[in-house]
Amino acid sequence: MAVIGMRGFPGVQGGVEGHSRNIYTRMHDIAMRVYRRKAFLSPRSSQTFPNITYVDLPSTRIQGFEAVLHTLLSVLHIARHRPDVVHVHNIGPGMFVPVLRLLRLPVVLTYHSPNYEHSKWSRPARKLLRCCEWLSLRYSNRIIFVNKFQMMKYSQDVQDKSIFIPNGINKVTRSTSTSFLDENGIIPHHYLLAVGRLTPEKGFEYLVQAANALPQVQQVVIAGTNDHSNNYQELLTRLDTGKKIVFTGYTTGENLRQLYSHARAYVLSSVNEGFPMVMLEAMSFALPLVVSDIPATRQVDLPEENYFAAGNVEALRDAIQHTLEQPDEPIHYDLEKYDWQAIAELTQQQYDLAIASVKHK
Repeated sequence: MAVIGMRGFPGVQGGVEGHSRNIYTRMHDIAMRVYRRKAFLSPRSSQTFPNITYVDLPSTRIQGFEAVLHTLLSVLHIARHRPDVVHVHNIGPGMFVPVLRLLRLPVVLTYHSPNYEHSKWSRPARKLLRCCEWLSLRYSNRIIFVNKFQMMKYSQDVQDKSIFIPNGINKVTRSTSTSFLDENGIIPHHYLLAVGRLTPEKGFEYLVQAANALPQVQQVVIAGTNDHSNNYQELLTRLDTGKKIVFTGYTTGENLRQLYSHARAYVLSSVNEGFPMVMLEAMSFALPLVVSDIPATRQVDLPEENYFAAGNVEALRDAIQHTLEQPDEPIHYDLEKYDWQAIAELTQQQYDLAIASVKHK
């Protein structure tokens, strides 16, 4: 199998990248090539897995051109090596699905989110992404939606070859260490935590403004880094009039575990998401949640008091205040249906269905 459409793993920031690592490293009986973008790899990307071969190809960090260039190079490589099936992530790289089908290769698409709804894209770019979406949905043999509400938006023809498979979560244990917090001047149990790329669709500006209005919020820790420029981080810094933000950059492993283990609450302020793995991570650490009321977060059954109107600073402020007024105690969530092994097995079934659909034509 060939895997294209993401930056790569391990050691690469992003929900799609985390999703991919969790499913592919559990598919022990499939030999696969994972196509990675050289510009985003780091020393942490050197970890290997028995069934996975990395194909690291040139890429750029230029927004709007990054995915196109890398996916084109990946497809050219795939044309020479002829895998049994190709798994494409995201609708942008999906523009090449018709080419893969012309090569008579079965294609499985994972639809993570409607990228054209992200404010970072210009109007022409959004039109192009909508075109990519149409091509992706029209020509893929099987489609996996991580958001069931997104799947229900499309025609019956699309739904007939689609399946909803949510993201998952690994079992965790809380860390007792605070070494990473100490290094960054973070006070245990006195900070709100947010995790994600520093991009506008994450809505961190609403969190910063809400925290400014709440004296009881001592710190806001944002674990994530920029995609392409520092503009958004600079905006957040300007808005941080109370000097409460602590940026920890791209944080993983034990350091991230410490952040989750000692947070007072987790805030997801996004205005657009596919299926936020970080929300599941926060739930696995039994943290109180304050989340945007968007379709992606409604896929998890939370009490109404956990939600606030997306993009509304006053509503977010009130939700945070209500949460902080509650006892600082672990909250136990039912996460049984978010098991990565079951998700990997269900995903693997889609490859067989895609191959069968090509053979029957």
